[in-house]
Amino acid sequence: MTQWKGLLIEIEKIEGEYGRSLRDSASDIEIIKMNHTIQKKLGNIIMPEPYIEFLKEVNGLDFNGLVMYGVDEDLLEKEIDEEIHGFIETNELWNENEWQKQYIFLGDSDTAWYCYAPKENVYVELDKPSGTLIQSFKSFDAMLSDALETII
Repeated sequence: MTQWKGLLIEIEKIEGEYGRSLRDSASDIEIIKMNHTIQKKLGNIIMPEPYIEFLKEVNGLDFNGLVMYGVDEDLLEKEIDEEIHGFIETNELWNENEWQKQYIFLGDSDTAWYCYAPKENVYVELDKPSGTLIQSFKSFDAMLSDALETII
């Protein structure tokens, strides 16, 4: 089990203390629809496979200031009661600035963006809003685990 999955279990326990739970996983159909919509709206962006694995575990996360983007609400098969920060809508927003188009935005917090830099094949934490590199990671797992450890 990857480290972030263990951290999600801890977050689920914390949420349970307040009568809340983590979101359901994204279905294969929702992820396929998301991929098709990404190609139409964002061009040749390919979601990193480890990020897809995250979506199959939990469709986004909004916990203690950290937001990891999920499948956009209009692509979901069933309605949900809470707002999801959708991958496509947030990438459209962040890609309004030319320099940001080099990144695939996977999540954010009050102070940072969590992204994939496909040209360098690295995951990065960027200062928000300056875009200054805070740290880079060799894998999505390492980046997500670091982000989750920060908020628990």
